Amino acid sequence: MKLVVVSAGLSLPSSTRLLADRLADATRQNLAEAGHEVGVHVIELRELATDISHNLVNGFPGPTLSEALEAVIVVTPVFSASYSGLFKSFFDVLDNAALVGKPVLIAATGGSSRHSLVLEHALRPLFAYLRAIVVPTAVYGTSEDWGSAGDERSDGLAARIGRAGGEPAGLMAGRPDVAGTPGTIAPFEQQLAALKSA
Repeated sequence: MKLVVVSAGLSLPSSTRLLADRLADATRQNLAEAGHEVGVHVIELRELATDISHNLVNGFPGPTLSEALEAVIVVTPVFSASYSGLFKSFFDVLDNAALVGKPVLIAATGGSSRHSLVLEHALRPLFAYLRAIVVPTAVYGTSEDWGSAGDERSDGLAARIGRAGGEPAGLMAGRPDVAGTPGTIAPFEQQLAALKSA
């Protein structure tokens, strides 16, 4: 199995990369507990910025995820209430079919929680358009979250990372009921019969 992590962080060190690494570790740990080995490949978009821009301008092939993969974790910093331009440009030059049917865990980092809706109004629609399977739990990390990274409260960053890491792991392992991801859906006739008898 292969897990690809796409990090759009621009600085060194980067809180975006830190969040990406923690999500990858949580996913790998969930898979290991289920008896599966996974290789992790990290794509740092800042290292590909020139290739991405050349591809946009001249149309020559640039970076792709053409290699076999099982799932993707994507993390971007928030700029102007949305994902970064470099992040969007990478997915613009990516083969349209690269993510079809693949589990994708979306995450973002920002200075305050005011921008946390970027996950739902920008990232989730982008990956739905690319026909990926976006897992239910998305993770948004703020500067103050890193001060409480060890916080195990139900709403703490560590708890959100753990929950989110279980969802692509469950899909990769063929067990969609892992860590709160919806399991088997009852047939429509069965659901209708249950409603009528209630």
